[in-house]
Amino acid sequence: MPYSQFTTLRQVESAFDLILDEHHKLFKDVKPLQPAPRLQETLQDYLPLANAVNTEKARSELIIAPILLELRRQHRGKVGFFSGTEFTVNPDAGLSGYCDYILTASADLYEVRSPVVTLVEAKNEDIKGGLSQCIAEMVAAYQFNQQHEAEISTIYGVVTTGVIWKFLRLTYPVVAIDLEEYYVKEIDKILGILSLPFLMKEESIHPA
Repeated sequence: MPYSQFTTLRQVESAFDLILDEHHKLFKDVKPLQPAPRLQETLQDYLPLANAVNTEKARSELIIAPILLELRRQHRGKVGFFSGTEFTVNPDAGLSGYCDYILTASADLYEVRSPVVTLVEAKNEDIKGGLSQCIAEMVAAYQFNQQHEAEISTIYGVVTTGVIWKFLRLTYPVVAIDLEEYYVKEIDKILGILSLPFLMKEESIHPA
């Protein structure tokens, strides 16, 4: 069963013995990360076009991918970037199929290692409808890291239309869904939240 077959929060909660936490603003104290001028120019130029075309493909190419690639640039290429990649971890549990985007705590270009962020493009601009699929992909990332003995305790997830960004955090078995939604005009805040797992890795390698 592919990730997209998880369509309700109750379904994914039951399938993986999860506890949902929907009551907190998870990232209100996160330090914003200023984007490079070229990303700001890209969004200024192409956001109206993406909205006018109004397809998932246009939003992916013109809004989402440039933001994720800016994150990779900010971390000097130490963020692995995978788009439309097959990520089959546990087919018997339904954790199989293709992910819209995966970000990894590894610079490897050709193979997914140490996934820390999974991102789902909201179908029909339905953020709520994408949450269960995103959680399933987060569970898959968690299990993948467990299988490969990667010392990563927290997985982050995102459901986005390109314009609206909703963040999640999995510290097994608790999945926290942020009360807030962030708009692309808050790009510095979005980049700051996306940076969290990579900053945590850097701090673990170079403790204060």
